[in-house]
Amino acid sequence: MKALVKLADIPRSTYYDLVKRMNRIDSDGNLKAEIKSIYEEHEGRYGYRRIRDELANRGQKVNHKKVQRIMKELGLKCLVLMKKYKSYKGTVGKTAPNYLDRQFTADTPNQKWVTDITEFKLFGEKLYLSPILDLFNEEIITYSIGLRPTFSLVSDMLENALEGLPEEHNLLIHSDQGWHYQMKQYCHV
Repeated sequence: MKALVKLADIPRSTYYDLVKRMNRIDSDGNLKAEIKSIYEEHEGRYGYRRIRDELANRGQKVNHKKVQRIMKELGLKCLVLMKKYKSYKGTVGKTAPNYLDRQFTADTPNQKWVTDITEFKLFGEKLYLSPILDLFNEEIITYSIGLRPTFSLVSDMLENALEGLPEEHNLLIHSDQGWHYQMKQYCHV
């Protein structure tokens, strides 16, 4: 025994303390099982605060720090769902009436265009796509991609689309009326 302690380069008292702990019954065994049960019941969507609240609902009052420590020991992490991007931030400018009225077909090219901003993740990085789709043949007229959903993402895309538009046209552009599409600069292009 003395040779092993010396080889491991640890004090004898540390060895005896570890042996004593290994033989001790885990006082948090039932709590660990309950935490793991709640975690699995909610498919990993509960973090330590919500698990603490659920334990309180089940009659066990436990400090949130203890729940956090036990979850860390068990390797349980809250699986946070990504929030979807929503462009609407209230009324910024003027909104247009809904002339399209869910009529998603067109008889000729450049009659009805639709646009929106979409968020997606690629290689762990958020990207924002702003396309214009012609409802005649569902062709993408133009698009822009950016790291942030800024107004320039939409304005650059619109300018590119209007460059290829013939002089004589009867075009309707439809969007979700998010803040980008309410800006004066967008409405006057």
